[in-house]
This record gives sequence, structure tokens and C-alpha cells, in this order.
Amino acid sequence: MGEFGNRHSNCCPFFCTSPPRGTPAKSGCKSPLDIVHAMNYRIISKYLGIVALIVAAAMVVSIPWVFPVFGGSRTFERNAFIGLLASACLSAGIGAMLYFAGRKSTSVLLRKETMAIVGLSWILASILGALPFLIGRVYREEGQPMTITDALFESASGFSGTGATVITDLEDPDMVARAILFWRSETHFLGGLGIMVLFVAVLGHGSAGKALMRAEMPGPTKETGQNRTQHAAWVFTTIYLVLNAILITLLLIQGMSPFDAICHAFGTIATGGFSTYNDSVAHFHHVGIEMTIAVFMVLACTNFTLLYLLTLGKVRQVFADIEFRTYLVVLAVATGLVVCFGMIHVDFGSWRDAFRYGFFQVASILTNTGFTTHNFDQWNEIGRGALFLLMFVGGCAGSTSCSVKIIRHVLFGKILWRELERAYRPSVVRPLRVGGEPIEDAAIVNSVLVYFALLLVIFVVAWFSFDCIEPDHVWSDLGRAPHEKLVDIASGVGATLNGVGPGLGTIGAVENYAHFQPASKLLFVLLMLLGRLELYVILVLFLPRFWRAH
Repeated sequence: MGEFGNRHSNCCPFFCTSPPRGTPAKSGCKSPLDIVHAMNYRIISKYLGIVALIVAAAMVVSIPWVFPVFGGSRTFERNAFIGLLASACLSAGIGAMLYFAGRKSTSVLLRKETMAIVGLSWILASILGALPFLIGRVYREEGQPMTITDALFESASGFSGTGATVITDLEDPDMVARAILFWRSETHFLGGLGIMVLFVAVLGHGSAGKALMRAEMPGPTKETGQNRTQHAAWVFTTIYLVLNAILITLLLIQGMSPFDAICHAFGTIATGGFSTYNDSVAHFHHVGIEMTIAVFMVLACTNFTLLYLLTLGKVRQVFADIEFRTYLVVLAVATGLVVCFGMIHVDFGSWRDAFRYGFFQVASILTNTGFTTHNFDQWNEIGRGALFLLMFVGGCAGSTSCSVKIIRHVLFGKILWRELERAYRPSVVRPLRVGGEPIEDAAIVNSVLVYFALLLVIFVVAWFSFDCIEPDHVWSDLGRAPHEKLVDIASGVGATLNGVGPGLGTIGAVENYAHFQPASKLLFVLLMLLGRLELYVILVLFLPRFWRAH
């Protein structure tokens, strides 16, 4: 367990803030996970098989919505029924074959297999999740059926909690069936919970479960003892399910249909942002619904450890957490900045309406959800710039949020402050402190700096790659100036890498990603998965040495 992850260790069986993943063991300690060995493909196949079976079971849950009696559709959706049923059967068949191939594996799950299983599981889930869009005959736009790259984009966006879409009209049942829209939102539910968290909660797997959860959980998290890992997974799962259930109930009370309430709850608690309407949450024109969703977006991006403590009545410990306090300050300051300076020339009629739209949009972008209630591309450059910067902040560690996480920004700020002081007082030795506790491990500092550096490199490389791939005439055809491409692409990279969804300009609040080239959509898929699994788990899959013993 990390040095600054002990704040709640005596009272909470769950995940607390601790050093980012990848922190090496202390000298003299040789963990079995660090031993160099040949990749065990059988055990990888076995675990991937179970993941495919979980995805197949989830597809079956979407099938009832093809019938009008469930309220999701006006008529029986034959194409969606065939698409979901065939996809579930294919996924189950693939899962059975993979499990059969690795059924005799009895080896201990070590670090390399753990990272491979988690990374490949998300890739496999995204591929299988694309099948209903293809077999169910979903159209990207009128007369244009979804291609393989479109379907992969939509599926990866759902599982990663990004919420970006290539579908131009969500409200036309001839383009996309309601049951497929439910599957689309259900990918949020699975991705927000975490495939591996569900996996461990149901099946356990001892020390292997701990390794799987540590590799998948978003943000720096505390390691949990082997005998408590399954309990921790159940705590996360229970909080996640309860938040969904409460939000669904509140939305139903405020007049939403069961179909819309479930879909929007899935998108809120998973901080995904898929809606069932083109105008997103703005479709309802209901301030109560907007504020309810906004509050639950904020809750979903709070460390679930703190929500657990809140249920125990330990309010003081919740507000003593430096990450949570910083999170609330960022939310308040950004909202004030946007309301006072970012929407000056937009006529809302009153400060109350300005706060209504400003608070919702700041909460949506900060939490990486991506729901919209107003076209923020109409705001001035201060407002748009503030939202763009918020994409790279994110919520708390141990939540369903993607992006950098508040705790990394806190650490980064303290590191910079210390180095500035050393510039004029080099003899002073001042340890980093987070929440009053000293951080003595240099590897923690190094991992934070490396993460920021790696994120910057990925952003720049992706930005330049998109600029090379995308032709200028596309922006002219869309009625935009060609020079706007640079800003739009930069926002697209930030929005997908940080799991936000909508960007600026041609991919703004009322736009979509349909106009991008197939190669760009595949690159967006990679960025979504990189952001959801915090870079390393996906990047190592591209290293040949990772797959070899030496």
C-alpha cells in the first residue's frame, strides 16, 4: 500500500488514494508478479472467454426492448432482435471456445498476464459490442449503414465511457432501433462498473482478482489484501448499483419514461454521456431533471471510498480528504468563471438560467460525462477554453471518471512548488505532503511526472496524426473555415483521450464524429481505450518484448 493511501485504511475495506499504478516494489522485495517468464496464453484465453460470456449475457438483457410492451419501441424491432440475438450467440460461441482452449490452465496469474488480460478484455469487449450495430442494421446517417470502423467507434465509446457518437439521428427508429440504443447505453453500464470489477465480484479469483482490479480501476488506488479483494469489488458494485437505482427512481418521478430513465442513469453514473435524443438532456427542458443528473454526475466522480464512508456517517473524514476538497473547489471556481465571464454575450434572460446551464456543463465536462443542455459552442472563448481545460482534469481516483484525476494534479502542483523553492533554497529538504502525510517514495513523484509527460506526447502525436489524415475540404464542406480544423481536432483528441465525448466546433455539443475518415475513427478508438485504462495497460500490448520471456 502506498504512503499516502493510509488515510482510510482502518475504516474502509475499499480503495483509497495511493501512489499511481506502476510504482515499483521497495528494494529487497521481489514480488512474484515481477518475475520474468514466458507469457501464459492458456490462462489469458480462459479469462477472455469468461469476459466474452459476460458480454453475451449483457446483450440478452437488451433483447426485451425490441417488444412494444416494454415501452422502448412502437413496433416489434425485427432487425434489432436478430442483431442482438445473433451477436449474443456469436459472443457466447467465441467465449466458449476461448474458455475451452484455456480450461486446463492452473498457473498463477502474474503481472504480464494480468496486463494482457485487462487490455485484451477491453479490446475484445469493444469488438463484440460492435456486432449489434452491424448485424442490427444501424445507419450512421440516412442511406449510410454503419461500417466496421463506425461500429467499433460506437462500441469503444460506450465501454470506455466516452459518449462520442457517429450516429447523426438518434430519434429515427429506421436509422437506429430503440433496443440498440439500450444496448448502446448498457455498454456504459458495463464499462463504468468495470469488466474486471464485475468479474472479481462474482468469481473472486483470490490474488489474481486483486491484480486484475488494480490494473483496471481508474486512477491511483490502494492495493487491497487478497482476502478482502472480492469484498472490495462487491462494495464498489453495490455503490454503483445503488446510485443507478436511486437516479432511475428520481428520473421516473420527474416524468421520464422507464426506457429514458434507465439509459440516462447508465450514462450518468458511468460518466459516459450517451443519450437517447439528439439534444441530449436538453431534450427534456426540465430544470429538475438537469440538476438531478448534475448532482449524480458529481457523486459518480467522487472516490467511492468516500461514498462508503458517508454511508457510515463519517462526514468529517469525507471532507478531510484533500482530493475531494480540491474537486469541489475546481467545480465551484470553474462554474463561477464560466457563468461570470464565459457566457457574457449569450442571452439567458437571468443569472439563474446562466447558472443552470453553466453549472451543468461544467459538471458534465469535469466529470467526463459529456451530457449537454446548451450549445456551448455559442459561448465566448473564455467559456469554451475553460471547458477544454476541464477535459484534462477529471474526477477523483476510485470513481468512474476517466482523465488525469484530481489527485495527480494535486501531486503535480506540490512537486512544482517544491522544485521552485529548491531553485533559490537548494539546501532545504522539504518532503511532499498530501493530506498531512509525507510522501517519501521517489517512485511516486517519478510516476506522476512520467504520466503527465506520456499524456502530452500522446496528445501531440495524435493531434498531428489527425491533421495529416483529415483533408481540409471536409471543414469547407461543413461550412467551416479550414483553419478551424486544428482547434476541432485538438478538442477531439482531448475529448476522446479523457472520456468526455463532445468537443468543439464540428464535434461540439450538437455535432458528432460521423465526418471523420475511417483511419481517424480507429485512432479515436485507441485514444478512448488508452484514456479508460490510463495508458500503460494498452501501450504495453504494442511492445514485442512484452510477449516474450526476455
